[in-house]
Amino acid sequence: MRGFGELEAEIMDAVWDADESLTVRNILERIDHERTPAYTTVQTVTEILYRKGWLQRHKDGRAWRYRATHSREEYTAGLVEEVLSSTPDRTATLVRLVEQMDPDEVSELQAALDAAKNAEDRS
Repeated sequence: MRGFGELEAEIMDAVWDADESLTVRNILERIDHERTPAYTTVQTVTEILYRKGWLQRHKDGRAWRYRATHSREEYTAGLVEEVLSSTPDRTATLVRLVEQMDPDEVSELQAALDAAKNAEDRS
């Protein structure tokens, strides 16, 4: 899984942050870019994200409306999985990551691991 390019990431952030599906015009209004890209550039990159399976679309009048097919967390987890697959010692890498985390994040992670373990035990 490759990470998004700069404009792809901005488009996905706009879509993830929205409470509704967005048109290309809506996306263009929401992206934060030093130099605002052309409408057609955003339209092309949005269409590429659709073909890659990151966006779904439906027709609304003459325009397409887009929404994400995967959450931001699923995307990030995929990137982490890719990084972990590149190391011969996944556990050591995860331990190092946890050592660098804020104590509150470690507590949240521990709670999530406990919940997953309890759910597994009940199955």
